[in-house]
Amino acid sequence: MDERTEKRLISIMIPCYNEEENVKPMYDAVTAQMAQLPQYDYELLFIDNKSKDRTRDILRMICAEDKRVKAIFNCKNFGQFNSPYYAILQTSGDCVITMCCDFQDPVDMIPKFLTEWENGYKIVCGIKTTSRENGLIRFLRTCYYKLIRKMSSVEQIEHFTGFGLYDRSFVETLRSLDDPIPFIRGIVAELGPERKEIPYEQQRRQAGKTSNNFYTLYDAAMLSFTSYTKIGLRIATFAGAFLSVLSLLAAFVYLIMKLIWWDRFPAGNIPILMLVAIFGSVQLFFTGLIGEYILSINTRLIHRPLVIEEERLNFESGEEKK
Repeated sequence: MDERTEKRLISIMIPCYNEEENVKPMYDAVTAQMAQLPQYDYELLFIDNKSKDRTRDILRMICAEDKRVKAIFNCKNFGQFNSPYYAILQTSGDCVITMCCDFQDPVDMIPKFLTEWENGYKIVCGIKTTSRENGLIRFLRTCYYKLIRKMSSVEQIEHFTGFGLYDRSFVETLRSLDDPIPFIRGIVAELGPERKEIPYEQQRRQAGKTSNNFYTLYDAAMLSFTSYTKIGLRIATFAGAFLSVLSLLAAFVYLIMKLIWWDRFPAGNIPILMLVAIFGSVQLFFTGLIGEYILSINTRLIHRPLVIEEERLNFESGEEKK
């Protein structure tokens, strides 16, 4: 048997969006790392989420020079969760390693992941124990992780971004879910087999500008919150009942005071207006919170595809979308 066919195939999946300064250095770093692991064969899959810079042009040049590199170009930006999840399903390896294109996920973690995989772990997670990101941002992330972990019935993994290794058996589990808005971090915690967690220091972005902003961070937080917690709805129910009783009590007290002290009761209704404003704002807040749950349900019911491809490079002619 040919030596190449005896090697286990490792798929390395890298999502990218406007990474023209990082995509070629990332390719060089990964191929150099895999050259030190001759016992494995590998494929490198980039999925581009409709970049507006030269990322696609660079990927085309890389794919033309190295047939081990595959690329998928989405017809538009399908978000930070759907695109990498879809790409995982398109890999062919015995395991898949996912990592960001901005070098915040260290390439030298690949051998450590593979060692634990060879030891029998089907999932190996990179856990950020330290980070070179903004201190305030890290503090807020920590608070968020702890809050979700406390509120969720599923044990959540703190400071896990999805950077890690997934065995082919778990990839098939992901495929069977058929989830139109997948949240890989939660799925790993909920459905994954016994995992190995490896600490690492998250690096600063090597080049370019992050595409994360308040909206994308909020979207991630709400997807996690609505997918893995019930406490929002429970708080809304209890708070609604409590405020209803409080409102009726306040109205009754106001009526009694008005009847007893009709002439001396202040003409203005400022206290009542203040209560109405407070209760109204609380109601609006919980209406919005419930709306987030309904939005999540609606998206799942519509069940749109994860992504729609515009082009794929270096896939075999008979290789269909998975």
